[in-house]
Amino acid sequence: MKKTTGSLAFTALVLISAHAVSQSQILNQDQKMTNIFIQTKSLTPQERDSAVQLLQQTEKQVLESVKNLTERQLKFNPAKDKWSVEECIKHIASAERTLWVMIEQSLKQTENPAERAGIKFTDQQLVNAVKDRSNKSKTFAALEPSNASYKTSDEALRSFKTDRKKLIGFVNSTNADLRNHVSVLSIGTYDAYQFILLIAAHSDRHTQQINELVSSDIFPDPA
Repeated sequence: MKKTTGSLAFTALVLISAHAVSQSQILNQDQKMTNIFIQTKSLTPQERDSAVQLLQQTEKQVLESVKNLTERQLKFNPAKDKWSVEECIKHIASAERTLWVMIEQSLKQTENPAERAGIKFTDQQLVNAVKDRSNKSKTFAALEPSNASYKTSDEALRSFKTDRKKLIGFVNSTNADLRNHVSVLSIGTYDAYQFILLIAAHSDRHTQQINELVSSDIFPDPA
């Protein structure tokens, strides 16, 4: 596949670069990782189960984080440069859909296993990097909550649940060659399977953000 272009690709690039630590933080600068993946035409049972479990777990965490919150609590904004719970939910839902579209577009392209040599993250390293909230950065404008198409947190949650259900169903049933559909971006190279893991890890990252706000001393009571 040629280098990913277009607004969706750029959105995902910024999303990844905003949340992933640099390669030097994961690997020693003088060390090059050997490509450990075996080229295969379908996911192994372990890969399929691992992705589904991560998607299910992180979906549950998102829903639990906002359970029983009142409108006042959902909209509470701790500071001008911080997001409310509702804004976090809108961002999660927007990113979920954007990255899923990128996966679909990647799978329409010709397989390009030779590009796997450029992958520098293991699956777990990528998940850990995205989850790590010690690395903070501003997201791309298209994924800012203020630019989301959702009017309410309920609408965003419905979209999130619908898209996550589709993604889990896809992972459970697909025979697509996710490992050999590789996206070459300016900040790194990732296969389609890793983009699925990225979606799950991204929602985990912002669930942490929600939980941090809800547990803070300034978070308002329900009434």
